[in-house]
Amino acid sequence: MTSFFAMLAAAGQGGAGLIDSVEITVYNQDFGLVKEIRRVDLKQGVAVLAIEDVAATIDPSTVHFKSLDDPQGVEVLEQNFRFDLLGPNSILEKSVGKKVRLHRNLPDGKKEVLEGTLLTPPSQGTVIRTSDGRFVLSPAGEVEVMELPEGLIAKPTLFWEVRSAKSGTQRVELSYMADDISWTADYVATLDANDERLDLGGWVTLTNRTGVTYKDAKLKLVAGDVRRTQPVMDKQMMMRGAAPAAGAGLGGFTESQLFEYHLYTLGRPTTIANKEIKQVSLLSATEVPATKKLVYEGQGFYWRSYGQYYRPGDGVDTDPNQKVNVVVEIVNSERNRLGMPLPKGSVRVYKQDVEGQLQFVGEDTIDHTPRDEKIKLYLGDAFDVVCTRTRTDFRRISTDIIEQSFEINARNRKKDETVTLTIAEHPWGDWEVLDKSHEFTKVDAHTIHFVVEIPAGREISVSYRVRSKF
Repeated sequence: MTSFFAMLAAAGQGGAGLIDSVEITVYNQDFGLVKEIRRVDLKQGVAVLAIEDVAATIDPSTVHFKSLDDPQGVEVLEQNFRFDLLGPNSILEKSVGKKVRLHRNLPDGKKEVLEGTLLTPPSQGTVIRTSDGRFVLSPAGEVEVMELPEGLIAKPTLFWEVRSAKSGTQRVELSYMADDISWTADYVATLDANDERLDLGGWVTLTNRTGVTYKDAKLKLVAGDVRRTQPVMDKQMMMRGAAPAAGAGLGGFTESQLFEYHLYTLGRPTTIANKEIKQVSLLSATEVPATKKLVYEGQGFYWRSYGQYYRPGDGVDTDPNQKVNVVVEIVNSERNRLGMPLPKGSVRVYKQDVEGQLQFVGEDTIDHTPRDEKIKLYLGDAFDVVCTRTRTDFRRISTDIIEQSFEINARNRKKDETVTLTIAEHPWGDWEVLDKSHEFTKVDAHTIHFVVEIPAGREISVSYRVRSKF
């Protein structure tokens, strides 16, 4: 039986032709879907078509090829992906058992040329048996091969053995999935002087390490947690599979629903170069209403609040060193000049100083955020607002009932600014507050909030007594 690559030489190689269009859909899980329309020259009967300039990180099981001009008349008999690239090591690997010539410099400055047979490749430690019967081990010098081994290629290449009902140029669709291309969303927010509004800009940061450049490509991005299995596969195999095409859009980045995810389509072509980090504007919103909050989480349990984890206390529930968190909240709504589903990413926040220069004041990450949802950004800890939490009393009423008293002392060391502080407490078990110095709001089964105003240079104490049944 004639081999596939013998047929390649005998039947002639079809022309890879010109690329009419490129579309790439990038997922924020380090992979992408590539779809190309190419013009290729096909001969009537069986021929081999080779297409270079494909991603080196291609998943061969996802490759899909079809004729757009004559889908019934073009039949794919076999598909192959070759990635055995031309290079010094690969040439020597395939030259084992063949004649080679070794050029090396001797210690006395003279040059020596040895001819012999290559017995082992460099990966195993080069061994050459010379024409006079000697064995040269791990020689230093240049190894010259007499002929170039077959099967090596300059670029990763897709090969198809196709049967065509007619000769001529046809448009074909090629699609595949490739790893090592990803995108993230990065946001920049600028607070106003009163911390009541902010300007928000969003950028898509796209990283391409697939080994190929996508020129003038239609770019689409998918935001969401898409499940993808990762079977162990050998790339040197038959490749089957179909790849769906994503929907279209116009304008800048326009957003649309895709299954249970969101699709962002750039309304103009863009070139995504190999080994490039590219940024494209995603959104811009001004005068977005914002709320700055100071939040004190003094309780010493494991508890997540505004991005922090707190460790268990020492059994006394007294922690004089816990800091006050600075949080900025916005609502992703059309009323607030937003309203587009926001992909997950980092948010860096800036504010003007007294000289009008922007200064960095903190950053946080957000998850995928639908429209009309609240975004909470934990930016750091307050400098001039200090709190101390103390358990002032403890009584065991019975084996499963206890009573405790707590006092939170909050100090505002600012010179001329009244602050509003939220004190978060987390009673456990079947609890009841028996006495309190200030009113509170029950947020959930194990969270209560005391919200107090503290004038500049003043301090205030919040206390309460709670009975808990376990």
